[in-house]
Amino acid sequence: MDENRYNSTGLTARTKTVKLLFKRSELLYDIKNYAYVEGDVMQVNTEHDRHQVQDIGETGNIDRVTKVLDLAYAESVEALFPYTKQDVEQVTEMDNMPTVVYDEEPPADEGSDEVFTNEKSEETKSQDYEIQLLVPDAYSKTTVTLLVRYIHEYMVCRVLADWMSITNPPSAPKWKEKEQEMLEAMKEAVNFRTKRVRRTQTPF
Repeated sequence: MDENRYNSTGLTARTKTVKLLFKRSELLYDIKNYAYVEGDVMQVNTEHDRHQVQDIGETGNIDRVTKVLDLAYAESVEALFPYTKQDVEQVTEMDNMPTVVYDEEPPADEGSDEVFTNEKSEETKSQDYEIQLLVPDAYSKTTVTLLVRYIHEYMVCRVLADWMSITNPPSAPKWKEKEQEMLEAMKEAVNFRTKRVRRTQTPF
């Protein structure tokens, strides 16, 4: 969906909505794989210690993983401000969790919108994380694809840093460092714009 916004010169600048989709199944797949490798190579006193690290995706642990994924998603949206800016009209409290009502509905799906996804499998919408960006019309598809990868890795590392802080504290700083690297890369990527080459128009 294309829109017109005024830039700093007072002239209208064309923008477009870009949707980034992150599937829960793909995020969990990477989280479980990394945790398995981490447990496999770690020096342990008992096999129980190893299983504590590797069982990140088990029923008793998945609720915490989900909470951290939700937090990482919210942090990603905030990191991409103002491209993700939505003005808050009203905030109400319900069960100690804020319910936010926006002053306008998110842009409806239209054929002109660009959708980038980090996986192929089909899942229900409730299991997806979606980020909508309003970017300049000249924004590069390759830059957006790179941004998707950074956000995906950030969310994965965010969960692993939290999990390792509980089950394998010596490993936690490594994942925290990776998490911060992806966050910085994410911020740099969203501010990178591909400049159009302008050719001088001549009558000949």
